[in-house]
Amino acid sequence: MDIIVALFGEGKELDSLQMAMRAAVAFVATLILIRISGRRSFGQRSPFDYVVAILLGATLSRLIVGASPAIPTLVASLVIVLMHRALGWVCVRSRSLESLVVGVEREVYRDGHFNDDQMSAALITRADVLETARQELHSLDLDDVHAAILERNGEVSLIRKSDPERRR
Repeated sequence: MDIIVALFGEGKELDSLQMAMRAAVAFVATLILIRISGRRSFGQRSPFDYVVAILLGATLSRLIVGASPAIPTLVASLVIVLMHRALGWVCVRSRSLESLVVGVEREVYRDGHFNDDQMSAALITRADVLETARQELHSLDLDDVHAAILERNGEVSLIRKSDPERRR
C-alpha cells in the first residue's frame, strides 16, 4: 500500500511524478471507457455525444489533480459511459426517443426557397446556409442546390440539383 501512495499520492498534496502517474492511469482508463462507450461517442459528435466528452473530461480531471478519490472517480466515469451506451442502445430501438435525445434533421432550403419555420426552430440563418455553399461548393449562391438539410450534428448538407449531363 505504501508503494501506491508513494507513486500516486493521496489528497491534494501531489508532486510532479504523482500527477504524471495519475495522468497515465487516467489516460488508459479513459481509453478503456471510450472503447466501452463505442465509436459513436466521439465519431458523430451530436449533443448527446458531447455530454460524454464533457463529463468524462470534468470527472477524470479530478482524478489527475487529486481533487476526488481515484476509485469513486473511475466508477463515476464508468457510470457515465454505461449510461451513454445504454441510452444509445435504446435510441437504436426507439425512433421517438432517438429524436428526443439526438434530434432530427431539418430541411431548411428546397428549390430556391428557404423554410423560415425550420430555420427559426433550428436557430440557423440564411448566412449559415450560404457559408456552407461557399465552403463546400465554392459558390456564392444556391443556384445549383436542390436542398439544404441541417443534420443532427449541426452541419448543413447540400444536395445538388440533378444534372443529366453528369450522369453520362
